[in-house]
Amino acid sequence: MSSTVDLHVSPLGRVEGDLDVRVTIEDGVVTDAWTQAMMFRGFETILRGKDMRAGLIMTPRICGICGGSHLYKACYALDTAFQTFVPHNATLVRNIGQAVETLQSIPRYFYAIFAIDLTHEKYKDSPLYEEACRRFSAYVGTSYQPGVVLSQKPVEIYAIFGGQWPHSSFMVPGGIMGAPTLSDVTRSHAILDNWKNAWLEKQWLGCTVDRWLENKTWEDILAWVDESDAHRDSDCGFFIRYALDIGLDLYGQGWGNYIAAGTYFDPASYDHPTIEGRNDALVVRSGVYANGAHHEYDQARVSEDVAHSFYRGDDVVHPFDGEQNAIDPELGAKQDKYSFAKAPRYDVPGVGRLPLEAGPLARQVVAGKPQTKDFQDYDPLFTDVMAKKGPSVLVRQLARMHEAAKYYKLVKNWLNQIDLHGSFFAEPTDPVSARGYGGTEAARGALQDWIVIEDGKIANYNVITPSAWNIGPRDKDAVVGPIEKALIGAPVYDLEDPVELGHVTRSFDACLVCTVHAYDGKTGREMSSFVINNMC
Repeated sequence: MSSTVDLHVSPLGRVEGDLDVRVTIEDGVVTDAWTQAMMFRGFETILRGKDMRAGLIMTPRICGICGGSHLYKACYALDTAFQTFVPHNATLVRNIGQAVETLQSIPRYFYAIFAIDLTHEKYKDSPLYEEACRRFSAYVGTSYQPGVVLSQKPVEIYAIFGGQWPHSSFMVPGGIMGAPTLSDVTRSHAILDNWKNAWLEKQWLGCTVDRWLENKTWEDILAWVDESDAHRDSDCGFFIRYALDIGLDLYGQGWGNYIAAGTYFDPASYDHPTIEGRNDALVVRSGVYANGAHHEYDQARVSEDVAHSFYRGDDVVHPFDGEQNAIDPELGAKQDKYSFAKAPRYDVPGVGRLPLEAGPLARQVVAGKPQTKDFQDYDPLFTDVMAKKGPSVLVRQLARMHEAAKYYKLVKNWLNQIDLHGSFFAEPTDPVSARGYGGTEAARGALQDWIVIEDGKIANYNVITPSAWNIGPRDKDAVVGPIEKALIGAPVYDLEDPVELGHVTRSFDACLVCTVHAYDGKTGREMSSFVINNMC
């Protein structure tokens, strides 16, 4: 199928790209905000007319940070379209690859992207400031260096199973491309334990993984901090104490509504992948939490709104039908459009279309809903934390770091389940026409693909990333997106250097470079152009 391809594309648009966050500040508080993704991505346009399997090659190259996550959901989109059988071993290896990529991202993000903001001179009056600088200063911090260096260890496991990281394509419809050996599994155990011993337990937690996972309430966390010097002086213990001291628990709330597409499958429950059977087979569950209630996740309720995006028209359509008809930003600006990001929305039963926050906090909120199957993740910790503290920069960060312990245990369990004498691939039958859906939870949140196949080619392809959920602009009803909402209400003490805006945007870990422009609400004068930590 022929198509017109717009080549005004940056292949790195989902790795860093340009995210401008424009805010209006009145009396030291943000009163309005606009997230502006100013680079056109266009991967979906490129894929139209290509071979059905092209998504396995193209989508992992959307991002150099979470390419394995892109491969994972692209493969399951094809599995559902091809109606494959996936051997249990292949499901285990896919789970392992997806999880170790996230384990890599957790410390790398915390030290290299977020924690360096904690050394800002604004906090010099805190009694913990000097210690924060000693630990978290970029490149030279005593915790920064080992945290970033050791973060590479988990993806060594990905390379063992997948041949390389990033941008591997070893997952294919029906399984994976090669069978591991006993040496591969043994090496993977050793690498994972080295990472756990050297960073997760020694540096981050100051205790065993199991001890940390005993925490079930906010009071448990506070008691854990004071339980021993090892806990108190760990990076986790120090971060909690410092964040509370400088007020990171007081802003960045957002809408308080969340989406998790879910990830990792129980092998026996998803050896014949279907869209309808997906939720019941997930280990880390899918779900929507909106207006204080849990809802089952249904991909059919997702839509994309382009009223304020640099695309033709103002349609609100399901991703199976979505297109990428980009327009010139100068023309779009005349129509009150301001971003190349679309505005994903979810039709919550009985409520209507809402913007939802994706990410680790969303996953942990969903993990608190009643458990339905023994293999599924149930964790009440953040149900309690959210009830007592509410969402904030601190809580969003804590949810992300909490997953390091949880995913470590999952990977260890999956490595132990691999049957080296079993099958890792079952040859599928290619369809002529079909539709498929695949989703996962990348480190940054819900990541999903929708594919339409006609005459053996890709007729339409749509990717909605976690950053799209979070940085999306206003919709046709002028409802702001999740980061825009989280910025509103944030304090700004220094208009020449608004580090608070950095904390909020960084807490979402949007996969884009962040440049923040601050405007005075009364005069309209641009106060500053703030590049966070000069690290962009």
